[in-house]
Amino acid sequence: MTETAATGTLEQALAHAERLLEHDVAQAIEQLGEILQVAGGHPAALRLLALARSVEGDTQGALDILIPLARTQPNWALLHVDLGMLLGRSGRGQEALDALRRAVTLKPELPQAWRALADHLMAAGEQEAADAAYASHVRYSTHDPRLLEAAIALAENRIPTAEALLREHLKQAPTDVAAIRMFAEVAARVGRNEDALHLLERCLELAPGFDAARQNYALMLYRSNQPEPALVQLKYLLATEPDHAAYRNLMAVVLCRIGDYEPAIRIYADLLQRYPDHAKIWMSYGHALKTAGHADRAVDAYRRSLHLQPGFGEAWWSLANLKTFRFSAEDLAVMRQQLTGTELTEDDRLHLEFAIGKALEDAAEYAPSFRHYARGNAIRRGQLHYSADETSARVQRTCAHYSRDFFAARAGMGCPARDPIFIVGLPRAGSTLIEQILSSHSHVEGTMELPEVASMTRSLRRQPGAGSAAPYHDALAALDADALRALGEQYLARTRIQRKTAAPLFIDKMPNNFMHIGLIHLMLPNAKIIDARRHPLAGCFSAFKQHFARGQSFSYDLADIGRYYRDYVKLMAHFDAVLPGRVHRVFYERMVDDTEGEVRRLLDHCGLPFEASCLRFFENARPVRTASSEQVRQPIYREGVDHWQHYAPWLGPLESALGPVLENYPDVPDRE
Repeated sequence: MTETAATGTLEQALAHAERLLEHDVAQAIEQLGEILQVAGGHPAALRLLALARSVEGDTQGALDILIPLARTQPNWALLHVDLGMLLGRSGRGQEALDALRRAVTLKPELPQAWRALADHLMAAGEQEAADAAYASHVRYSTHDPRLLEAAIALAENRIPTAEALLREHLKQAPTDVAAIRMFAEVAARVGRNEDALHLLERCLELAPGFDAARQNYALMLYRSNQPEPALVQLKYLLATEPDHAAYRNLMAVVLCRIGDYEPAIRIYADLLQRYPDHAKIWMSYGHALKTAGHADRAVDAYRRSLHLQPGFGEAWWSLANLKTFRFSAEDLAVMRQQLTGTELTEDDRLHLEFAIGKALEDAAEYAPSFRHYARGNAIRRGQLHYSADETSARVQRTCAHYSRDFFAARAGMGCPARDPIFIVGLPRAGSTLIEQILSSHSHVEGTMELPEVASMTRSLRRQPGAGSAAPYHDALAALDADALRALGEQYLARTRIQRKTAAPLFIDKMPNNFMHIGLIHLMLPNAKIIDARRHPLAGCFSAFKQHFARGQSFSYDLADIGRYYRDYVKLMAHFDAVLPGRVHRVFYERMVDDTEGEVRRLLDHCGLPFEASCLRFFENARPVRTASSEQVRQPIYREGVDHWQHYAPWLGPLESALGPVLENYPDVPDRE
C-alpha cells in the first residue's frame, strides 16, 4: 500500500469512528483501538478516544488521555477546548480556566470555548472578564452580518454603535432572542437596569430554555435589589445543572445579600476546591466569614488571597477594615513594596493607600498615616462625580417641600405597622453600635443597611406626577391615602426576606435614609426613627479614613464631608421643627459616658421594656454587615471619642467647612 493510500485509509477510519461516536460509542471505541494498534499514539485518534470515554461517563479516563496529549500538542486549540470542558466537569476549575484561555488564544473564533471560559470567570468572581468573554461568545457564534457587527461593537465596548445596530436589527427581527439578550447587555452597561430586565423577560418568554439569558436575568435582578426573584431564577438553573460553578457563585452572592451567610460560606468553600488559586474567591469567602462572626477564619482567607496575589489592594484593605486587626511590620513592608509597582491598577493602589494609612495609624505614626489616607481619598475622589453644591440644593428643596401643613394634611395616612426601626445619620457615627444594642433585645431583629427606601424613591421618580425640581417629592405629594398605605406595605413585603426570626420589630440602618425622613414618615407613620450623631470632627474624619464600597461619594474630601455634615444637621433640624419628637437622637459621646441611661432612653422611645442583654450587646453573635462588625463585638471603649485629635493638625479644611456646626455641637446653630 502506498503512503498516500495508507493516509487516506487512516483518515477514513478516523472519520468513521467520529460518526460512530454519535450513535454507537462502544463500536467507536473498538474502531479507535484498531486505529491505535496500527498508528500508535496518533493524536486525532487519542482525542476521539478521550471523547468516547467522556460520553461513557468515564471523565477520569478521558482526562488520563487528554492531559498528556495536551502537553505534546500545545498548539491544538480544539484539544484544549475538550480538556477545559472536562476539567470543568471534574471540578478542577482553575485548570479548566488555563486550558480554555489557551484555546481562545490559539483560535479566537471558538464560541463554545468563550462561553465556557465566561462561565468559569463568573464562578471565579471575575465579572468584567466574564462579561468580555460572553461578548466574544456572542461575536463568534453570530452569522448575521448586522448582528455580527453589533456583537463586535459590544465586545469592544462601543456601546452607542452596538445600540444603534441592535435597534435596527430588532425592527426587522423583533423575536431574535440572541439580539434581545445583546440589547439587554447594552442597557445594563449604561445603567438602564429596568430596561435590561424587561428585555430579558421578553427573551425568556420567547425562549424559556435560553439558560444564558436566564443567568443574565438573575444577575440583573440581584443588581436591581431584587434578591428574592433572583433566587427563584438561580434555583431554576441549578435544578438542571446543580454543579454549575457560575450559577453557584451568584447564588452565594445573593445569599449574602439576604443574610443567609452559612449556606453561602459552604458554597464558597466548595468553589475553592475547584478554584484554589483564585484570589477573588478567597476574598469573597473572607467577607462572608467576617460578617458571620468567624473573624479568625476570615483573616486566614484574606491571607490566602494575598499569598496568591500580593498586590491585591482590596484584600489588604479587607484586613484593615476588620478594625480590630493589626498589621505586622512585615505586612507593612510588603504593602509599601507593592505600592511601588508600576503595574498596579488604580483600584489596587487606592486600597493599599487606605490599608497603609490604617497600619501607620495603629503604629501611632499619624503624619505619614494621614498622607496615605489623603492619597487614597484623592484617587477615589477623582473617580467620582460628586457636587457638594448639588447636595446643598437638594437639602434646601427638601426643607421647602416638607412643611408642618404638608404633614398635617396627610395625618393618619400610610401603613400603620410599627415593624421597622430606621437608624439614620452619617456613616461612622455609631449606627452599628445602636443596631447591636437594639438587636440584643428579644423583640428586635438586626438586618443590614437595606436599600429599599432608595429603590422606592427611584420608582417614584418614574411616576407621571414627578416634576423636574424635586421629582420624587412631587410624585409623593400626589399620592392619596391608599397609595401611601400601599407604599408602606410594599416596603414591608420587600424587606421580609431579610427577617430570619419571629421578632416583631426589625432594624433598617441605612444611614443615608436621613434624606428620606418625609417618605418614611408618610408611608410608615408608626415606624421609629433614630438619628445617630457623633462629634463633627470625630465622625467626619472617621468617614475620611474609611473606604466605602459604594454610596458615600461625599466622603473623599475633607471640605465635602464638612459641608455634607452641615447639610445633614440642617435637614434633621428641619424635621425636628415640622415633626416634633418624631426622631430620637443618640449622641455617641453620651452613649459612651452613660451607656445604661442612653440605652434605657432608646428603648423607651421604641416602646420596649428594658432588657439587660442590651447592655451586653457585645455577646450578640448575629451577623454584622458593616465596617464596625468586629468593634461592636467588644464592650464600649472611650478611645474612639477623642482619637481624631491625633490628626487635628491636618483637619483645617474640615473645620472651616463645618463652621458654626462645629462651634455649637451638640446644639444646632440658629441659622443652620
